[in-house]
Amino acid sequence: MDTPRQGWMDADLTLFQDSTRRLFEREFAPDEERWRKQQHADRGIWHKAGRLGLLCVSMPEAYGGGGGSFAHEAIVAAEQARAMVHGFSNNVHSAILAHYILNYGTEAQKQRWLPKMATGELVGAIAMSEPGAGSDLKSVRTSAVKQDGAYVLNGSKTFITNGLHADLICVVAKTDAQAGARGVSLIMVETRDLPGFRRGRLLEKLGQKSLDTAELFFDGARVDADCLLGRVEGRGFAQLMQQLPRERLLIAVGAVATMRRAIEETVAYAGARQVFGQALIDMQNTRFKLAECETVATIAARFVDSCIERQLAGTLDLATAAMAKWWTTQMNCQVIDECLQLHGGYGYMLEYPIARMYADARVGKIYGGSNEIMKEIIARAMTA
Repeated sequence: MDTPRQGWMDADLTLFQDSTRRLFEREFAPDEERWRKQQHADRGIWHKAGRLGLLCVSMPEAYGGGGGSFAHEAIVAAEQARAMVHGFSNNVHSAILAHYILNYGTEAQKQRWLPKMATGELVGAIAMSEPGAGSDLKSVRTSAVKQDGAYVLNGSKTFITNGLHADLICVVAKTDAQAGARGVSLIMVETRDLPGFRRGRLLEKLGQKSLDTAELFFDGARVDADCLLGRVEGRGFAQLMQQLPRERLLIAVGAVATMRRAIEETVAYAGARQVFGQALIDMQNTRFKLAECETVATIAARFVDSCIERQLAGTLDLATAAMAKWWTTQMNCQVIDECLQLHGGYGYMLEYPIARMYADARVGKIYGGSNEIMKEIIARAMTA
């Protein structure tokens, strides 16, 4: 986010970017090591983020939000990624779940949930993936059966980001098991003291160790029928498809910011490291590798800038968002790998940020829809 912006950045957004960067560096980054060791952040991180104005920045002020736009969301996502603060997924909470509620919820649902999400009183999560259904959302088996004015949920979910602390979960469930994609609905579940709901183990991950990722179980959990999102059953799959470009673009935004951080760390290391009597950065191979990384990062930033402009204009399509997601996450892993190699043995030590970035970035090619699925989306658009 340090390169000049065309079209969507202005003076106010630049000030917002500067203040957001300082907040992540000062208020959150110092606790990351402790959170990594305990495999999750403290619950209070959400209250702090709410007090600092980092939650629901693009929600209307009438619902407790910041009144901003996707540009504000992109800045928060980029600065959180740059600071390597993984202890809470603001993307899932603010930039994704909150928008499901804003776009598909009733007025009563918006008033009920969004203000509490903006303060951090409610932590949001989306329960899509299951042990037997990842990117193929039509195959989910979790059921939501309507009985006596309530939905009864049965099933299990896995890889759920914010799963440990989540108080409000958007559950992707089948309300009609025989209808395929047309039988998928989104059910909002408030988890506090809910009989039939339980959290499983915190999942031990390769990277992003401070981010709580959990298993969730629904064993006859009952929620009021007014917790259906979108008023009518069977609209869940279409709702998911409509919002996925936003999610995938935010992943791309984070990937670009991480590339920049990796390059910055490596330039600083190479300038200080002495090898055979000279600075590592003075060696031609080092300079050429850094030049390659900088070129890739610049191209990625320009493409993502274009996608942000299209998102702000309401013209970002599914295929272009898929391009941004798969290519930037692929290039992010490639750039980090090159930068780690330039660190030599120290690049393998977790005390160096580049080692943590190497592990943290790998999941980018998987979540938000695997990169193979992204290519399939693009190919279908080409042959439609």
